[in-house]
Amino acid sequence: MADAKVIPFDDDRSRARRRPSRSDGEASVRALPAQQPDGRQQAGGTTQAPPAPPSPSAAPPASGGWERRLAEGLAFLRRRVTGDYEVDEFGYDEELTDQVLMSLLRPVYEKYFRVEVKGVDNIPKEGGALVVANHSGTLPLDGLMMQVAVHDHHPAGRHLRLLAADLVFMLPVVNELARKAGHTLACAEDAERLLRAGEIVGVMPEGFKGIGKPFAERYKLQRFGRGGFVSTALRAGVPIVPCSIVGAEEIYPMLGNARTLARVLGLPYFPLTPTFPWLGPLGALPLPTKWTIQFGEPIPTDGYPLEAAEDPMLMFNLTDQVREQIQHTLYKLLVQRRSVFF
Repeated sequence: MADAKVIPFDDDRSRARRRPSRSDGEASVRALPAQQPDGRQQAGGTTQAPPAPPSPSAAPPASGGWERRLAEGLAFLRRRVTGDYEVDEFGYDEELTDQVLMSLLRPVYEKYFRVEVKGVDNIPKEGGALVVANHSGTLPLDGLMMQVAVHDHHPAGRHLRLLAADLVFMLPVVNELARKAGHTLACAEDAERLLRAGEIVGVMPEGFKGIGKPFAERYKLQRFGRGGFVSTALRAGVPIVPCSIVGAEEIYPMLGNARTLARVLGLPYFPLTPTFPWLGPLGALPLPTKWTIQFGEPIPTDGYPLEAAEDPMLMFNLTDQVREQIQHTLYKLLVQRRSVFF
């Protein structure tokens, strides 16, 4: 099997699907015949009458049916087998993400968690931005659902590149899938490169403290670290978009933590829930809660001087501002929520 071509991250070919080249656009314009005021078309200096409308009884073209989908699927498989596809320097495979990974996550997003998205227009239509969200749920399903929300609902069809913990890239299979889906290591260098390249980057500063907190502390934000994400946004000059997620806290109500077993397995925690590990694999099924994801008003950073990224007091103030905005929105969404499951 041939290897996939690795392209530079800022290569224009990686955006060919969303941003057609100038030459393609010009070819399309030249192919269109001129339109006369009376509805006639002019081609080659000759005025022609417009074609007659199709008969109502004519059969619809087959291109919209299963034949077209089958042809697209076969073409996709051919590119996979021959290696005729592209990934960026981080391993992101946009075609695989759009056609396979999003298709697998979408039923969970739409039918199981029934996610409602608000304020997605607060994410810029172009250029970089840092989305900062709360983290919860024992397993990081909230990050995946946030990725689907941006992919499916943003008017510009943007992609969210998540920063993930080291553990994600130490697990077999999960490591490869995370890279293909556009995730990268949660370090300032990678985040800044992505932001400067005009990507939407997602970070959850609570880390394992948020995702593994007890159920009794649900929707109470943990520490946001030392404000490293603020420093990264300041250096890249991109806005910070706060994001609040309601519904993930209840999918695995964590009632206890088997710390000894967690140390043996090399895990940050080993959750004990009402169903896991008592029901075995069945206990790993998340509860079908109703989710809401709200993206808040962006906080600009491009007005600060270059040395602002080294100002600890400024980073503390901006970190606290982002955290307070997320917490306030969480409380507001919880008040508006009718039920955990409906």
